[in-house]
Amino acid sequence: MTLKTRAAIVTGSTSGIGLAMAKALAAEGADIMINGFGDAAAIETERAGIEKDFGVKALYSAADMTKPDEIRGMVKDAESKFGHVDILINNAGIQHVEPIETFPIATWDMIIAINLSAAFHAIAAAIPGMKTRKWGRIISTASAHSLVASPFKSAYVTAKHGIAGLTKTAALELATSGVTVNCISPGYVWTPLVEKQIPDTMKARNMTRDQVINDVILAAQPTKQFVTAEQVASLAVYLCSDAAAQITGANLSIDGGWTAA
Repeated sequence: MTLKTRAAIVTGSTSGIGLAMAKALAAEGADIMINGFGDAAAIETERAGIEKDFGVKALYSAADMTKPDEIRGMVKDAESKFGHVDILINNAGIQHVEPIETFPIATWDMIIAINLSAAFHAIAAAIPGMKTRKWGRIISTASAHSLVASPFKSAYVTAKHGIAGLTKTAALELATSGVTVNCISPGYVWTPLVEKQIPDTMKARNMTRDQVINDVILAAQPTKQFVTAEQVASLAVYLCSDAAAQITGANLSIDGGWTAA
């Protein structure tokens, strides 16, 4: 498979799953726009590394995923600089672990904005060009929490369930356009997002770090292993292939058996 004529946007791609997805698409020849927060020098190192390692054009957008105008502007900017956007991966996400009754309102609003509304705005901006070219791949990173819930993660679970619904709706609207819309639902992947929620979970559940990892996180996955970012990225690449042209509206689990029960 080759994606040499394609251009992609991957949000939340300065680290973790998103960066793995960006590199996997670049390895197939796609030009890439990465996006996210972080140290400016580290981001530039990753952007330049993608260009050097894979011989593609790599751009960076600092668009804030809480700001609809910046999200839509990011898509327009990519279309202007690449000439087209063929692949959109909505991957940006944040997490907060706290009981509902004390969950900060501002944190709820931010999680819904970044994890759910941002995908809506990016999809809406990307659709017209994809429909015109009669080809497109829209993929959103959902979560096992798009299918099942866990305590103390009300905003995240709500947002990820929303991503699953948005995926189905967009897939039906675009079913005859040559554009597929799917979401990938990983289980626990060892990323900065997972690592950062461990202290909050320790507090919420009154557990040690090891107890959280073994008795909470990996307890959910029958394989007792973390999913790797590269495994998730490989599934995203497959969904961009011609072989996956009839996969649309799907929520694909890659969770070590978590949601099999």
